[in-house]
Amino acid sequence: MPELPEVETSRRGISPHIINQKITNIALRHHQLRWPIPDNLPLLLKNKTLLSIDRRAKYLLLRFENGTLLIHLGMSGSLRICEIGSVAQKHDHVDFQFQHCLLRYTDPRRFGAILWLGLTPEESTLLSILGPEPLSDEFTTEMLYEQAKKRKVPVKQLIMDQKIVTGVGNIYATEALFNAGISPIRAANNISLKRYQLLVDAIKKILEEAIKQGGTTLKDFVGGDGKPGYFQQTLHVYGKTGLLCPNCQTPLSSVKIAARNSVYCQQCQH
Repeated sequence: MPELPEVETSRRGISPHIINQKITNIALRHHQLRWPIPDNLPLLLKNKTLLSIDRRAKYLLLRFENGTLLIHLGMSGSLRICEIGSVAQKHDHVDFQFQHCLLRYTDPRRFGAILWLGLTPEESTLLSILGPEPLSDEFTTEMLYEQAKKRKVPVKQLIMDQKIVTGVGNIYATEALFNAGISPIRAANNISLKRYQLLVDAIKKILEEAIKQGGTTLKDFVGGDGKPGYFQQTLHVYGKTGLLCPNCQTPLSSVKIAARNSVYCQQCQH
């Protein structure tokens, strides 16, 4: 599933090709993703110029003079820059045709979303509930520690709560906790301020490194240029249940937390 680094990689990949370009046509081949795509989308966007592309959590926000288009990649979605006239394949559901290229939305599982948010996108139900960005100055050790003092949930569940901090998904939460030496099952309100400093630093470091390497390709993700991400080559524990811990050579364990599999080392993480 594309997480924050994959979405940011897509944003950076597609932006130079389409910003300040005018949409000339939209081809909707499948109208039902996680939610229905608005039928009037071609009418709303035809001949409109794309002003900018922002990312909020795992959402891409395409800004036009008359409003904002939200794109969510779901579990298997991707955005690619293609030549005009490129033949669409089975799972290529939407083409946004610009003056010089196509922006093609592909989603085999159709669990993503394309929604029109109008002129007040931050007031939408999807965006208004979100916490601070993990790479922003607002996400601090003190802020996370204060939030944690009120909660007995496992710490991994805390940092994956989008109301606490946005965009820290399963892959990067798993890796950050290993990097910080904190067990994913440890109660959030039973961790010291000093150890939360280690965790916040680890989250920022790992997300920044993943973005530099183009994200993590586990199955479906590719960037805006159609190329996979390479961060998976540096994963230490995610997806490696039963293999040896790279630090102490103890077999890695796994546990379900909020219905997500969490891999960790019982010796190195406590």
